[in-house]
Amino acid sequence: MTGREGGLAGIGEGPVALALAAQRGRLFLFVPVGLGIGIGLYFGLPAEPAPENWAWLGAAMACLGALAVALPVNLRPLATACLIIGLGVALAGWRTHMVAAPVLDYRYYGPIEGRIVKVDRSASGALRLTLDRPRLERLSPSRTPALVRISLHGEQGFITPRPGLRVMTTGHLSPPPGPSEPGGFDFRRHAWFESLGAVGYTRLPVLKLRDEGGAPLGALRARLSKAIQDQMPGAAGGFAAAILTGDRSGVDVAHLEDLRNSNLAHLLAISGLHMGLLTGFVFAALRLVMALWPGFALRMPTRKLAALGALAAGALYLALSGGNVATQRAYIMVAVMFVAVLLDRRAISLRSVAMAAVIVLLLRPEALVQAGFQMSFAATVALVAIFRALNDDGTWRGRVPRWAMPVVSIVLCSVVAGVATAPIAAASFNRLVEYGLLANLAAVPLMGLVIMPAGVVAAVLAPFGLEGLALAVMAPAIDWILLVARFVAGLDGAVTGVVQPPGWVIPTMALGALWLIIWAAPARWLGVPVVAVAVLGWALAERPVLFIADDGAVVGLMGPEGRILSRARSGAFAAESWLQGDGDLASQEQAQMRGTHGPSDAVVLLKGRGLDVVHLSGKGALMGVDALCLPGRILVTNTEPAAAIAGPCRVLTPRNLGASGAVAFVAGPNGPIQRSARDAEGARPWTAR
Repeated sequence: MTGREGGLAGIGEGPVALALAAQRGRLFLFVPVGLGIGIGLYFGLPAEPAPENWAWLGAAMACLGALAVALPVNLRPLATACLIIGLGVALAGWRTHMVAAPVLDYRYYGPIEGRIVKVDRSASGALRLTLDRPRLERLSPSRTPALVRISLHGEQGFITPRPGLRVMTTGHLSPPPGPSEPGGFDFRRHAWFESLGAVGYTRLPVLKLRDEGGAPLGALRARLSKAIQDQMPGAAGGFAAAILTGDRSGVDVAHLEDLRNSNLAHLLAISGLHMGLLTGFVFAALRLVMALWPGFALRMPTRKLAALGALAAGALYLALSGGNVATQRAYIMVAVMFVAVLLDRRAISLRSVAMAAVIVLLLRPEALVQAGFQMSFAATVALVAIFRALNDDGTWRGRVPRWAMPVVSIVLCSVVAGVATAPIAAASFNRLVEYGLLANLAAVPLMGLVIMPAGVVAAVLAPFGLEGLALAVMAPAIDWILLVARFVAGLDGAVTGVVQPPGWVIPTMALGALWLIIWAAPARWLGVPVVAVAVLGWALAERPVLFIADDGAVVGLMGPEGRILSRARSGAFAAESWLQGDGDLASQEQAQMRGTHGPSDAVVLLKGRGLDVVHLSGKGALMGVDALCLPGRILVTNTEPAAAIAGPCRVLTPRNLGASGAVAFVAGPNGPIQRSARDAEGARPWTAR
């Protein structure tokens, strides 16, 4: 043996190598974790890598590939892990540039024409149209966005919007907005991956030009939604259309708010729960039908035939529901499970969950930073891990009476899924629903036992015109869910606000939890202090003392009772985002009334936390502005002054706020420190820098 071979052999028998060798059979579970780390690193970069940086990454990955072959077997996973992380970075970068499409770079007002591809509702309840093949006046095709989205206000009703119609109106469009605060949710990045290049609204009627077709599934979905709501009028019809066709335009704002405040809003989104219930029912029903013919059942692989039928049913559901990202992810997860059945492998395991995660990340790496992906896989991983541990124990079923097992299983699933998804939901939506478990225990069983099976039966009976029978069974169950949502949402203390955590908290918490679940050795318990550090970081999180919107429309200063806003209506999106991030359940109007504001509505004075701020609204407020420009004062205007403001104050106008993005002042050792959204988000393709 040469010295080099002996050295490698010695390394291959060290403590690290032996620890890795103990993970044989489980290392594949770390593949989606490595991909996720790489994708997360890419999205966290302060600037888009230059071409030479990508070349260096490619060279490093080639070296790692060679190293993974040359190293002793026990150490190869280390090089492979680094290679997978690099692959995650490269994959996210490739996807970013592959989806590149024109983005509107100015505020537009004029004719808007396009073909409807999606109909939904905004957060305020306004009907909203997504248009492809748009035409905008004085804008060349090379600069025209691939998709635009407009909210409908004013007098409408001249047409019934549905996919395939080419429509026209006159309205306002602007580029997708950036974060409402430094480090906040970046809708601009989300829109980039959806090829959504402009958003806006119209107060004029939307009119039909012609029916272009070209979206047969969209048109079919619209017809199915209308048929469901015609046969099941009211709130139940809107709910049924949402879960069966993906059309949520029939769900009114009041019911949606009740569902959110009772932790039942997930029942509206066609995701893993719906896909699992539907395909599971089809799988069980097909096996039961085939079992009715003993001769057939004894000769044919009925389990695999039922799996094929469930796969087909899931694919049809995916197509009819619009095929959004959450539904695609759900179908991939159940497809992996049923393919495992076809291959005579265990259908539900951490390996199948890891395979589904790998497929999703390969297809849509941007899904990693979306709450839907995080919550779906958090719940699934936790449920599989808990039930695997219980099955390995082998005694828990003996302790539970057979008649009580369904109830115990439902309660256990709800508790485990709720605990696993609670941190992500709290970080994403800044609220904890205190009685969410109660609501889910009362509502989710009906989804599995009545609503989804009735939906499948309705689809089977539809060709014979008998779908009304199944829908009639479905309606009372939906009414019950809506009743539960209203009751739970109305309980005292039903919702608790949660402060926005620092950006590193949820990734750290996830990595600690995954280590605890995946690593097969006593060292797995190292994941506990990692999670504890993340929880501590969240508990100690402090919000900025001052926010200024990127157009100067509203200012928010932290006061003793919560954030004080300078305006009751202006800058509603930014103001609501700030309050939400504070974990503050007050409305914008309530937050505006928390302090004395100044001599008039147009001149608002805010003082506290070492800051002296004046917010000026409208051109009239600029009269005599020089007298307000005092030393140490921050002066914010929502209109551009005709001339430079003279004085020793710090002036922030729409022009320089447009360049910096939203501004925040955070507490520092020597006084508040200014930060801007542009500095926080860096120079990336979606930031137009």
